[in-house]
Amino acid sequence: MTTTVHGLTEIKALAGKDLGHSDWLEIAQDRVNTFADATDDHQWIHIDPSRAAGGPFGGTIAHGYLTLSLVIPLFNELLDIQGVTMSINYGLDKLRFPSPVKVGSRIRLGATVASVEDVPGDGVQMHLDFTVEMEGAAKPACVARAIYRHYA
Repeated sequence: MTTTVHGLTEIKALAGKDLGHSDWLEIAQDRVNTFADATDDHQWIHIDPSRAAGGPFGGTIAHGYLTLSLVIPLFNELLDIQGVTMSINYGLDKLRFPSPVKVGSRIRLGATVASVEDVPGDGVQMHLDFTVEMEGAAKPACVARAIYRHYA
């Protein structure tokens, strides 16, 4: 379910709120190959299913940064911010990839607004705790504390 907020005051009210989970997204080999082409990271554990079948993960895996980049569309399922002139990705405080995402598996995003504070220039800064889960896996694929800024 998507939470919709309008303006900085409603963004501030999100502090401490659990935004829930996105829908599941299957990770296909085509997506991994496209990411490999875009980043020039063609390591065999990502793009060679035959060789990867005998490797440490039993098949190809998504790049960690592909998993991170998928936070964007998954997060858009959870939060819709309206009534601001600009929103920017300000960075990450922490990022870990505890478990590889095997091609063919499904992931989803869980998000909590850890805090929101004012920033100069008539804006707010949100700290969000993101967890990318894999269906049926004991450990998450990605855990991150992201920072976004929104301006009136």
